[in-house]
Amino acid sequence: MISKKMQNAINDQITLEFYSANLYLAMSAHMETKNLKGFANWLRVQYEEETFHALKLYDYLNSREGVVVIQNIDAPPADFGTPAKIFKHVLEHEQEITSSINKLYKVAVEQNDLATQIFLHWYINEQIEEESNAAEVIGKLDLIGDHGVDLLYLDAELAKRVFVPPSSNNEA
Repeated sequence: MISKKMQNAINDQITLEFYSANLYLAMSAHMETKNLKGFANWLRVQYEEETFHALKLYDYLNSREGVVVIQNIDAPPADFGTPAKIFKHVLEHEQEITSSINKLYKVAVEQNDLATQIFLHWYINEQIEEESNAAEVIGKLDLIGDHGVDLLYLDAELAKRVFVPPSSNNEA
């Protein structure tokens, strides 16, 4: 059984993860309108990852006999500017998610909820990867800029990204 405080904190994180998914899907749609299909693909894969993150929390809360409460999810913006602006926004957003996961972990510590602490280790490690992935794209954009043939090469590289859900509970 999970505490009410922990349950509420996890429900808030589920909402944040679904917002993240919607944000990345909106960014993907924006890149589609710019004919940058590779950037759109990268962001759509990010959407899939965030949906997976939300559902993983959902399943965990259910497994602990908690009550999942689906909350309102704010609509993301529709216009995001250049690829460089988008990926700076991605990095800032992932840093906010990292902060939120850290706060969630602190609640688990306060509640002496060892199971949730262990469960959240995966998210803590995942956030390192999330921030690193965004920073890598920003680094490449800083080198090549937001236009020209080099942007098209990066677009082709980003088109190769695929979502592969973890195959076992040990990985997930």
